[in-house]
Amino acid sequence: MTQPGELSRGWTVLFWTAALFNLLIGLAAMISPEASIDARTVGLLVFSFGVVYIQVARDPLRFGPVLWAGALGKLGVVGLLGPGAFGEGGSVLVAGGLLGDALFALGFLAFLFKTSEE
Repeated sequence: MTQPGELSRGWTVLFWTAALFNLLIGLAAMISPEASIDARTVGLLVFSFGVVYIQVARDPLRFGPVLWAGALGKLGVVGLLGPGAFGEGGSVLVAGGLLGDALFALGFLAFLFKTSEE
């Protein structure tokens, strides 16, 4: 059980996992030989959010509020790309990434609402 002002280790694991997820996907998009300049730019932004999640993982109570931007961005990407990725002719790889984004967004929102109550 956590004491007031403490967080369970699960939150830290969530944020480190989100950081790794974004860093890997962003890096892959940036170095892909087939990627357009637009795809590489998006990859850079995804990678940059990974750096933000590292900061949150290191000090969740201090940097946690920036997760509003992460949750909004992740849900927005799912909303924009989801219909094509999950529809006929969609990409399993993209759909998997979007599923990850949706799960991280839900985790971020759970953290934000839980810590706002304390």
